[in-house]
Amino acid sequence: MKCSACGSTALVEGSLIGSADGGRLGFQPADMSTLKQMFGMGIRRIVSYGCIHCRNLELTVEFNEGDIQKYQEFEGQQPGVLERINSGEETV
Repeated sequence: MKCSACGSTALVEGSLIGSADGGRLGFQPADMSTLKQMFGMGIRRIVSYGCIHCRNLELTVEFNEGDIQKYQEFEGQQPGVLERINSGEETV
């Protein structure tokens, strides 16, 4: 991994720590249901990297396979309504 600010590869991995109770911070997708939000479910781990050279702080989120499939589904050009309907039909 390279620093997005200066391009250096001298990055130090760390974790974000909440100041109130010492618990770690996490990332929760905005489309998470209210019930899951209330119980703290669906929180993804945040990994932080600090650059030795320019002191830039970078954050990454550890998504699981389900997240990747769910969110990449909407990436790129979307098919039209007729294309979606016809893609569900089986040819005999």
